[in-house]
This record gives sequence, C-alpha cells and structure tokens, in this order.
Amino acid sequence: MDRAIEIEGDVGERLIALAHWATALEWTAVPKGIRRRAALVLCDDLAAIVAARGEPELIAFQDGLARSSGPAEATVFNARATRLDRYSAAVANGGASDWCELDEGYRRAIGHAGIYCLPALMAEAEATGASGEDLLRALVIGYETVARIALCFSWDSLVLHPHGSLAAVGAATAVGALRRLPADRMAAIINTSATLVVPGPYSHAVKGALVRNVWPGIGAWAGMRAVDWVEAGITGTPGSLHDVFAGAFGGTCAPRALSADLGTEWGLADGYHKLHACCQYAHAAVEATLELLAQASADQIDRIHIDTHWRGRTLENVEPATTLAAKFSMQHALATTAIHGHAGAESFHAATLDDPRIAALRAKISIGAWEPELPAPNDRPARVSWHLTDGRVLSAECLSARGGPDRPFAPGEIAGKATGIVAQPYPNMGPVLLQLLALDQTVLAQPWRDTVDAMVE
Repeated sequence: MDRAIEIEGDVGERLIALAHWATALEWTAVPKGIRRRAALVLCDDLAAIVAARGEPELIAFQDGLARSSGPAEATVFNARATRLDRYSAAVANGGASDWCELDEGYRRAIGHAGIYCLPALMAEAEATGASGEDLLRALVIGYETVARIALCFSWDSLVLHPHGSLAAVGAATAVGALRRLPADRMAAIINTSATLVVPGPYSHAVKGALVRNVWPGIGAWAGMRAVDWVEAGITGTPGSLHDVFAGAFGGTCAPRALSADLGTEWGLADGYHKLHACCQYAHAAVEATLELLAQASADQIDRIHIDTHWRGRTLENVEPATTLAAKFSMQHALATTAIHGHAGAESFHAATLDDPRIAALRAKISIGAWEPELPAPNDRPARVSWHLTDGRVLSAECLSARGGPDRPFAPGEIAGKATGIVAQPYPNMGPVLLQLLALDQTVLAQPWRDTVDAMVE
C-alpha cells in the first residue's frame, strides 16, 4: 500500500476515535483542574474581545455586519449594546478576539484554540439557550480537538497562520459538541470544516495586514455553517482533514496525536496566557527588557542587540505600518517597552507607531541567533543587551516567558487582567467572570444568555 494512502487511513481512523471520545465526554468526567482551565480561557478570551472595542477599523467592520444582520440572537461584546444574528455575532466577536494580542494560546504547537472555539460557541449558546456548563463542556471538546490537530500536522517553517487554518475546525467542533451530535457527524464536521479554512500566510501578521485579525471571525462563520451543512447532508470526505493539511498545505503528519492518551493528556493543561499585548514569540525579550529597566533608563541607550530563537527572528520590522505590525515587530516591542516601562495595550496603540523616541530606538536594534536552539519549554528564549552611551553594556536573558505551564501566572493574575479590562465598559461583568472562574454552579446551570444579560446590563 502507498505510504500516503496508509497515513490518510490512519488519520481517518484516529479522527473517528477522537470523535467518539468527544461525544461521550460529560462535564462531570472532566478533571476539576481542566474545568478551571476552561473557565479561565473563557474569561481571558472574553476580556480580550472587550479590549478591542475602540479600534476604529474593528468598529467599521462590526457596523458593516450590523447592516446586513438577520434577527438579533447574540451579543457583540463592544459595549454598544449590539446584538446580531448568531452567525454575524460570531464573526464580529471573532474579529475582535485577536486584535489586541491579549488572547491565550496553546504552547506545544502553534495556535490559539480558545478564540477558534469561543466566538461561535458563545453566539450559538446564547441563541439556543444552552447553559454555561454546556458551553464549557463544548469548549473543552473544541479546544482538545484543535490542539490535537495542531500537533498532528506540522511545518518546518512558519508558512500558515493558525488563525486562518484552524479557526473553522475549532468553531465547527465546539458547536457540534454543543448540539450534541453523534460521533459519525462529529467526524464529518471536522472533515468538512477542514475544507473551509483560510490559507492565511503567517507573514501577513509581521507585515501588519489587518485582514489577519478577522480570520478567527471568518473561521467562526465557516465552522458554524459546516455544522449546518453536515446536518443537511453536505459533507467532505473521510479523508478531507488529511487532504487539506497534508495534501494541499504540505504538512508533515503524525496521526497518533489525534487519539493518543485521550482523557489523560489535555491540551488545556498546556495553554499559556498573556499580560504583554504582543506576539508571544517576543515575550521573553520583553521580560529581559523589563529587567534591564531596573538598572538603566531608555534615555541612556545607544543601541540594543537581541539574540533569540528562530521564531522570534521572524519578527523583524523596523518600521511597522499598523498596530498589528507593531505587535509582531521585535524592534517595536523592545523599544516601546523600554520607553513606556511595560508592554501593555497602550504600548502598541496607533500613536506609538510615529512616536519619534520609539522610532529612533527601533532603528538602533539588531537581532541575532540564540545558539544552539533549546528544547521546550525553553525553546523561545531571548538575551537582550543594552549598549549605553557611557560605554557600559547591560545584559539580561529569559529562557521562557511567564504564562505557560512551566512558569504559570500566580492565581488571580489573569483574573485581575480580565476584570480590569472589562470594569469600565461593563461594570457588572467582572463579578460574573469571578463566579465563572470559581465554577459557581448557579451560574453554570443557568442559560448562557442569562449570564450574558447579567454581564452587559
């Protein structure tokens, strides 16, 4: 038998096993630690959506969706009391979810599984009256599926951006789980949604193409429609997942990742969270910069050199043209952190693009290789050296940025981040998020639409 055909068959069989596990999973069978992780992902990513509410391009994008929306079914978390049909709301929230680069991510492979599931899942749950517990169960299933597909297919270089290539699959799986479809349809949903993904180039993020920000929204719509279409009898093939990711996209395939250790190894346990509002590949460099700020000020810097991992070296852009490009520019991240003293959202605001101090410092930053490359979890290190005007050289290094499973944030740090973001636009949202984080059964048992109403009233 041809090896490619054999691998495709193995992927198909393991995908069916994953679908059977997913449909049989009940919330009570999910370990408590994983339940808490799911609630944290929900609250963190919801706050990331709220954080983007003032971005002018996003406002125009969401207003356009409102003009063509059907009957109001679900909330857009933009603090403007916008409610749209579930598909339009999913697109609107999906477009906001990654705008500020504050959403969580998956550490073992490239992807942000939470925002690939939640925009569609929250809209569907609100429209159908599903409970908070139903939503979190579906989030677990969607997250685990996306994480395993991200591990199953890999590339030697950063070619595809996962927001385009994985969002439709996450949305479809999560919505299929919420609708409690049987295993054969769940497998069909995954295969079908795989044919509806966006082949978005990774380079678009570094170049600052804002279309990258709406890929999770496009995926939310496509994933929801994939579920509808499978239920109508419109499907891909049992081999569509492999055909797209290995055949069309040229990924290296490791089929075992789809079904190995189901129920014992959890993707949610390998997630990371962010306090710095930029690409995670730059976070170690940001942390090293913050350490140097305790020894000198930005005004004393003559030039900066950074040695970092291969993914971090892709973030080279001395003159970022958009806020997205700034968040994917190593030069901007180091310069704005040095000048502002932090890498929060304000450090990547549009006004920082033309700030003369930041621009001057960006031009003084060179990037080199950290050698040899290190194994995980230290596979994203950075060593930052400040060459000062008085001749001194100060250096600091960070092997692994905070926020991942090896260096998790202290209890309450991400909760504090989320509640701080939502406090002004939604004064009632913070207390509800804390109830969700505590797995308060009263909140979990009630319809998600009631929880939303309590948050946005």
